[in-house]
Amino acid sequence: MASIARCLRAARPSTLSRLAQTTPLTRSNWQPASLRAFSATTIRDARRYTKDHEWIDLNLNKKEGVIGISEYAAEELGDVVYVELPEEGKVVSAGDAIGAVESVKSAADINSPIACKITSINLTLEEKPGTINQVPEDDSAGGGWIAKVTVDEQGIKDFEALMELEEYKAFTGSEDH
Repeated sequence: MASIARCLRAARPSTLSRLAQTTPLTRSNWQPASLRAFSATTIRDARRYTKDHEWIDLNLNKKEGVIGISEYAAEELGDVVYVELPEEGKVVSAGDAIGAVESVKSAADINSPIACKITSINLTLEEKPGTINQVPEDDSAGGGWIAKVTVDEQGIKDFEALMELEEYKAFTGSEDH
């Protein structure tokens, strides 16, 4: 706050009178040197999918990620009424159950797509489980993600073996799922 306060201090009256006598600057030709987009989330690497319809995003250094269920799974489940979230600090292997989703149609386990450690969970889903239906593949603060994780070498190997988006679309379009 101190730096903001310093920026907002009034200028000396003598300075103001000198500024008033000068011609105003026009900004018609002003262009920013470069545009920079700001984001609240870390830049993510390519998202990968499992045959059980979970997804994972890893950040560019492949040390942290976010896990959730796919849009396809959310549509197939129908209206989600309860989400069992994983335990923070839990270390899991690829395929281990980390939670569950219950809907008006059925219930399903949520499996870890890779070996990882759960670092935080989406507590919004406890109060508003329907968020998964609205934005299942959104890893922002208001999204339907399940857990944030840290990843080790085995997790990176597991990640590389998962399906990319085009493969996953082909998989969900076939009869094998």
